[in-house]
Amino acid sequence: MMLALVTGAGGGLGEAIARHLAREGWTLAVADRDGAAAEAVARTLPRARAFGVDVRDEAAVEAVLDALGEAPDGVVNNAGIVRFGPLLEHRIEDFREVLDVNLVGTFVVARAAGRRMAARGSGAIVNITSLNAVAPSPDAGAYPASKAGVALLTQHLALALGPRGVRVNAVGPGFIDAGMSAPIYADPAARAARSAAVPLRSLGEAGDVASVVAFLLSDGARYVTGQHMLVDGGVSFSLKDHLPRKAPERRDGR
Repeated sequence: MMLALVTGAGGGLGEAIARHLAREGWTLAVADRDGAAAEAVARTLPRARAFGVDVRDEAAVEAVLDALGEAPDGVVNNAGIVRFGPLLEHRIEDFREVLDVNLVGTFVVARAAGRRMAARGSGAIVNITSLNAVAPSPDAGAYPASKAGVALLTQHLALALGPRGVRVNAVGPGFIDAGMSAPIYADPAARAARSAAVPLRSLGEAGDVASVVAFLLSDGARYVTGQHMLVDGGVSFSLKDHLPRKAPERRDGR
């Protein structure tokens, strides 16, 4: 039975990922800073244990992995926070907290799990980033910088762990109607505007992200490592689609 540790799984996108993996037959370690939320999710899954843990706490993370009794086959680093507000007005303590949870926390979990996986000679880690890692939102504070850091950390970990049989990839959600973004899409105008900006003309769902995560954890991705896969309906490359331009003159090609 394959064992996966999912952080930030007490709700939102992390919960959706855990549920998707459970449907695919994985045994789950559901981890969240809110231990009660983790327990509530774990109780509804067929093969799951709950852990209340702050990913910034190295000793607590090590204790969770020790409690599993074996190295996990898969790890999903989903735990993250955001502090919205204009960057130039962002408080330093908020900037540091976001980096500490999103970037340092991802490293703490990936290093602890990666060492155990490497000792066994197999495993896969998926770090959750964001469209903000490549196209920052103006009022997202430290969040874009933290997620860009996770994207490069993913490549660094892939180099360090690849020779020891461990793959590391990242998944970057775009306009996904779930988790921290759900309140944004409760506004019909925002929902319509963002949907129209996506080449596929719709918002994504949590399941769209979860299915890509599951693929990267699977043997089907055995030759994939160090990659940052955006699940964004194409919005990351659609800038010119939204700029006014004169229709080109037709030519006969001669």
